[in-house]
Amino acid sequence: MNLDLSLKQANIDDAEEINSLINLAYRGNDGWTKETDIVEGERSNIEDVNYLIKNQNTYLLTAKTDGDLVACICIEEKENKAYIGSFAVSPDQQNIGVGKKILELAEKYASKKLGVTEFVMVVISQRKELIEFYERRGYKRTGKIDNYPVYLNVGVPSVKGLTIEYLAKNTYKLARGQP
Repeated sequence: MNLDLSLKQANIDDAEEINSLINLAYRGNDGWTKETDIVEGERSNIEDVNYLIKNQNTYLLTAKTDGDLVACICIEEKENKAYIGSFAVSPDQQNIGVGKKILELAEKYASKKLGVTEFVMVVISQRKELIEFYERRGYKRTGKIDNYPVYLNVGVPSVKGLTIEYLAKNTYKLARGQP
């Protein structure tokens, strides 16, 4: 796999493919990022993806290899912070460094384009391996935990007590070219 990836801002023509990728990565049967054991239903819908593409405060970015969508990631600018979400890597491209590379490119993009001071992301608290992945990338647990947001229409918990946790990373080192 060639990890010479780059990010490109999505357009409306990409929406269906992005929506399919997000649902495959989160709610499909393959890959280590799937949530099928703890959440039922779709992770995204076409209306949500179109909103992310059209919203002036969000940057939905895609990465393709040989014309095929392999990853997407969204950055939403709010209060001098970059909220990272809708981060999906095709299951057949997981565990080979694609996710790490996409996250790094998205952080550089947000730092340079938006001048934010902090990256924030929300992860299901019970996804220990995913939290550990982000911690290895410099994210810290903030201690802020909320109930799973069923009202956002991102699926319904199939286990009791599902929560979400906020992780944050200061952009200070990144802005100075440090890991």
